[in-house]
Amino acid sequence: MSKRSILFTLLFSLSLSAAAQQDEFTYIGFSGGANGGGSNISLNGVAEVDNSGILRLTNETSRLIGHAFYPAALRFRNATSGAAFSFSTAFAFAIVPEYPKLGGHGLAFTIAPTKELPGALPSQYLGLVNASDVGNPTNHVFAVEFDTVQDFEFGDINDNHVGVDIYGLVSNSSASAAYYGGDGAKKDLNLKGGFTIQAWIDYDGGEKVLNVTISPFSSKPSTPLLLFRVDLSPVLLDDMFVGFSASTGLLASSHYLFGWSFKMKCVSRSLDLSSLPSLPLPKKKNITLAIAASITAFVLLITAIAAAAAFIFYKIKNADVIEQWEFSCGPHRFSYEELKRATHGFRDRELLGLGGFGKVYRGTLPGSRAEVAVKRVSHESRQGIREFVAEIASIGRLRHRNLVQLQGWCRRRGDLLLVYDYMPNGSLDKLLFCDDPCGQPPPLISWPQRFRILRGVASALLYLHEGWEQVVIHRDVKASNVLLDAEFNGRLGDFGMAKLHDHGANPSTTRLVGTVGYLAPELTRTGRASTSSDVFAFGALVLEVVCGRRPIEPKASPEELVLLDWVRERWSAGRWADVVDPRLDGEYEREEAAVAIKLGLWCSHPSAAARPGMREVVRYLDGGDVAELPPFPRPPESNGGLDGLAPFYPSSAEKVSTGSTSLGEEAVGSAHSSLSLHSHDPMPEQGLDHCRPP
Repeated sequence: MSKRSILFTLLFSLSLSAAAQQDEFTYIGFSGGANGGGSNISLNGVAEVDNSGILRLTNETSRLIGHAFYPAALRFRNATSGAAFSFSTAFAFAIVPEYPKLGGHGLAFTIAPTKELPGALPSQYLGLVNASDVGNPTNHVFAVEFDTVQDFEFGDINDNHVGVDIYGLVSNSSASAAYYGGDGAKKDLNLKGGFTIQAWIDYDGGEKVLNVTISPFSSKPSTPLLLFRVDLSPVLLDDMFVGFSASTGLLASSHYLFGWSFKMKCVSRSLDLSSLPSLPLPKKKNITLAIAASITAFVLLITAIAAAAAFIFYKIKNADVIEQWEFSCGPHRFSYEELKRATHGFRDRELLGLGGFGKVYRGTLPGSRAEVAVKRVSHESRQGIREFVAEIASIGRLRHRNLVQLQGWCRRRGDLLLVYDYMPNGSLDKLLFCDDPCGQPPPLISWPQRFRILRGVASALLYLHEGWEQVVIHRDVKASNVLLDAEFNGRLGDFGMAKLHDHGANPSTTRLVGTVGYLAPELTRTGRASTSSDVFAFGALVLEVVCGRRPIEPKASPEELVLLDWVRERWSAGRWADVVDPRLDGEYEREEAAVAIKLGLWCSHPSAAARPGMREVVRYLDGGDVAELPPFPRPPESNGGLDGLAPFYPSSAEKVSTGSTSLGEEAVGSAHSSLSLHSHDPMPEQGLDHCRPP
């Protein structure tokens, strides 16, 4: 053989040897390099190797990163097919927290495009990625984390787990740290216990299975902790760097490596823990440390006593004050803390509605897990207290399937809270109308649903007027105060304006409250509400539901401005079908629609004496024929639905509250900006539907 051939053969053999070196290496401690060949491990951040050969990735300093990588890139994929090769690694590590049982944060075996991982952050990011890059497939970061902090941002299962991370820190597979003994029993393992743990990570490129195993011993358990089926071909690049990353956060831990073996396309050998460097035993406590510990314990005891005294003082100072009137309110009284927990501290994400009298939040009661709506009225005035008491006294003892049930209440100094049933489908007006031109149109309410809602509200009003121990005049019947449960049953709510009186007695109020378009004409003259004025408002509601239009529509043509006048004119002309909501596209029961329209006109008669009672209304809605409805006197040709209220136009939905001699002096809010106890309108328009009672 010629010298030239011998030289070529020698060079080829050396290149094969170098290639083999890239496929396998072993560190028994880190002072002598890899495989005894003198190739030092590549470190950055705070990582360092001490004289005994222990690699310390982090120390007891907060918010730092340590990296340790094999210096050369390894070939992880077939350049032709793009398939990921099998690989296997074993390493020994220990995590020693600054404070026992409080780790911070963890370490990760890592395969990455670079050794430096530029831009990576400490704390929960483990020195791998940053907030803008986490979960980004273009980073091509693969890691197996040994995490000692439970981070809820990434859905960690606990503060002592092993997880497989692809592109980020949300583990694709994770398990509490444990190992399987020789008897096959699973035994828990504390990652931050300060002792040496060996980990094995084996990827089978053919079967596309990743196994992760840990143990405090030298021998590898036969059962892995994690078995995760994954194809790493799209995750890894052809050439990648392999190593470790660790970080600290507010709390710090020292993360140590004692040895490491790695092999491509084959199973790496386990490490003999007895041959590896080990952590020195902690130094014995001296007398100075003992004295310092005693002083610290004493200071902590004094601090605890002071904190307990401050807490007791705070509880006494903030205890709910109970006045005499509160003993007769009836419904369950909730504690403030209970409602605060139910609404997650009254946070904005739970907000259902808001207005001039306060806010309504969705909540979940801690004990029963029942969903509720919590109305929080923030007042310091006695007027606010009186209205609050009126609502508790009126609705608190009422029980009917078509009323929004008041479950309880709470008072804490200036905070007044009412707890209602939660109505998932919101208020009726939100589904009848769509005021937001940029929003999605509400789902169409079918005719059977509309008619069932009207029957339900009528049944509720009959109960209020005749079925309870006292007569309850609601005084604010309208679409925004009709709430829909999960089955779209109508429930009448918002009793902030309600008045009670004994059967056979006359109501004494002379204060006008309500909403323009629903106010009976006699109210503008006398200010005296009655069951008949509730009937008038119900008539306006009936026409609103049938026609899909508001009682007063400023954008309509002059002849259609007032819904009551327009419907009356069409009924007189025999063209009542023209007024039915065109969105129904003719899908409705003609007989039911005719009964509803005639009932709506009858209930809205200008003369209170000519209107029916709610018992008659319920009877006709429950199956009456339109021909059976008695004829009613033709109303005068006046401003009909606006009778006596023209000075308030064009604010068609404006709410008014006034004494008998000062019409409009306390006009408040908007009829269609009421607090709705539902989830579909988290930020409705400003303004509440409550007007303060006398």
